[in-house]
Amino acid sequence: MSDQDIKFLPREQAVQLVAAIQEEEDIHQPDRRILTVYNHDNKEICWFDFEELMEEVADVPKGEKKEAVQEFILTHLPDWALDV
Repeated sequence: MSDQDIKFLPREQAVQLVAAIQEEEDIHQPDRRILTVYNHDNKEICWFDFEELMEEVADVPKGEKKEAVQEFILTHLPDWALDV
């Protein structure tokens, strides 16, 4: 599925929904890291592949990576995340 097939929440709505973004190990693939997104009820909303996301923000200076990752997630939160 491409980004064009997915509908994303407006950033403002994503900011209200997201409480935390946690880097974790994928329980199904131990050598793989993911970024899990949680809502204010501490429920998992969705996750992003760490390596793929790092490729998306590769051109960002090292000191700005964390902010770039957060911004990418907030602008790419699928609309179905509201149903969680």
